[in-house]
Amino acid sequence: MVMGSDGAPEGDRIDARLKELKDRLEAERRRDAERRGSGRSDNSGMGQALKLGSEFVAGVLVGAGLGYAIDYYVGTSPWGLIVFLLLGFAAGLLNVLRAAGMVAEPDPHRFKRPPEPPRDDKDT
Repeated sequence: MVMGSDGAPEGDRIDARLKELKDRLEAERRRDAERRGSGRSDNSGMGQALKLGSEFVAGVLVGAGLGYAIDYYVGTSPWGLIVFLLLGFAAGLLNVLRAAGMVAEPDPHRFKRPPEPPRDDKDT
């Protein structure tokens, strides 16, 4: 039997080192999964594409439906369909860009007036 420098058999030392390596690899895999987001699967790209596609199609269909309904009830055929189809296209495109993170969400505080600084009555 071959003995190591610490007096333990060489095979036991190798087994202990292999177990330690396996534990370290498993811990690193867990940390890597947490960094990437463990809830995400390999098909997340396809899910994102389906989401963006449905956002666009929904905008166009809603616009076309509204335009058709307006034309049907008001009798302005085909102008309502044309106008609302274009508006639906624009809304669908805006939804896709927002979902992709290329356009920011509107800020509700954007048009609020900032507070005025206190006035000094001594200057007047």
